[in-house]
Amino acid sequence: MAETPQAGTGETGAGKQPRSVRVVLLALMIAMMLAMLDNMIIGTAMPTIVGELGGLEHLSWVVTAYTLATAASTPLWGKLGDMYGRKGSFMTSIVIFLAGSALSGMAQDMGQLIGFRAVQGLGAGGLMVGVMAIIGDLIPPRERGKYQGMMAGVMALAMIGGPLVGGTITDHWGWRWSFYINLPLGAIALVAVSAVLHLPRKRSQARIDYLGAALLTIGITAVVLVTTWGGTEYAWTSARIMELIGIGVAALVGFVFWQTRAAEPIVPLHIFRSRNFTLMSVIGFIVGFVMFGATLFLPLYQQSVQGASATNSGLLLLPMLGAMLVTSMVAGRVTTNTGRYKIFPVLGGALMTVGLFLLSTMDTDTTRFTSGLYMAVVGLGMGCLMQITMLVAQNSVEMKDMGVASSSTTLFRTLGSSFGVAIMGALFNHRVQDVMAERAGALGSKVTESSAQLDAASLAKLPEAAREAYQHAVSSGTHGAFLLGAAVAVLALVASVFVKEVPLKGAGPQAADAPGDGGATAKAPVTEAV
Repeated sequence: MAETPQAGTGETGAGKQPRSVRVVLLALMIAMMLAMLDNMIIGTAMPTIVGELGGLEHLSWVVTAYTLATAASTPLWGKLGDMYGRKGSFMTSIVIFLAGSALSGMAQDMGQLIGFRAVQGLGAGGLMVGVMAIIGDLIPPRERGKYQGMMAGVMALAMIGGPLVGGTITDHWGWRWSFYINLPLGAIALVAVSAVLHLPRKRSQARIDYLGAALLTIGITAVVLVTTWGGTEYAWTSARIMELIGIGVAALVGFVFWQTRAAEPIVPLHIFRSRNFTLMSVIGFIVGFVMFGATLFLPLYQQSVQGASATNSGLLLLPMLGAMLVTSMVAGRVTTNTGRYKIFPVLGGALMTVGLFLLSTMDTDTTRFTSGLYMAVVGLGMGCLMQITMLVAQNSVEMKDMGVASSSTTLFRTLGSSFGVAIMGALFNHRVQDVMAERAGALGSKVTESSAQLDAASLAKLPEAAREAYQHAVSSGTHGAFLLGAAVAVLALVASVFVKEVPLKGAGPQAADAPGDGGATAKAPVTEAV
């Protein structure tokens, strides 16, 4: 079988992609969907899991263990791919993810499930990074825009289909199949990548930066735990949260210092000398902050205020996700045809800001049609930003740093989502409890003393006065959360104004050698082909 052409070769960029590249891209999209779909499927199955395994007090750790392992391992997978070859590291991450999925499905108690979810998260950390970095190797930046719609489509499918698939599987096959469903899909991706993907094998004499890896893992773990526990498990001013903040800051400062001295740093700091790469990291953080906050509070508003069912609230996100998909496809095509992209971050930042401000104006009388229009504006903004950030970030570094560039951009988006959920959630909860106390007095305080978020069953049991008070409280809470999101989105708009439109590296040899922002080039290191 002919080898898959490498990025920077004339064949790859010559219009139609070879069949082998298309097969690999299909396998990569399956792997990407596995990484994004998992938490959304499991979320639907959680009540059933707790009913069978018990351990309600440890419920949050089923998600937290996965998130922590994913975030902490993301930079390591990127670096391993750069050092030893992307194909091997990507296939290893798939195998670990599938092993974690199989073990999670066989868990006999909550402790085992949490441990196996951590194993699954370790593999998931390499899935998204591997997809982005391999696409960066196979497809020149000038051609890469064509595939933005494909990636955005997978993302939209995961967000909409996750809860529906999770509910269906749990109801008909049992919760264990929420994990087992990953096995056939992962096996298809594994076989396709093994048979068709041919990338250079890299031999690095350098040792892995174990100290840097340890410091980064400790720092990321502390940050994620602060954003997960703050305001829920522990008060923001509690000793435990303060300790975690101190540990996180110390570890991350130590990590940055060590990266300036390490022979083969986990995250080479020189990539941040590129203005575009740094700006894309900032924008990616903000997109994560806004996107996951929006997808958390919009269904809550729709269920509590607009009376939608849990299933319908997922479908009601279609205006946002559909707009995101269409815009991402258009942005990709325009970028491929013209080589120009700066307009999209600027336009995306502006639309996202306006859309979030419009969402903040929703109240108890807002119709589903109106909220759908507002969501569509946010989706248009996200569609302009989601894949462009990765494209520009990869275009701003040398080929030898493609893995760490992809993993760093992914990590910033992940951390942004953690901060977004935590900060917007804290603001929402505080506002809901205040309004409930004002409108329903002691009863309102009692209703929300354990949680400001009520499920449909709990809401139906409330007296009518308390239920109306709660609807006003949720409306007020989402107002504050989305207003904060709009303020943060302004930073993305400001950052995008300073993006330097560097020509995208094209398919020909001359274009491949064109310097990127900060002097980056597309020259690949000398490697031995597989």
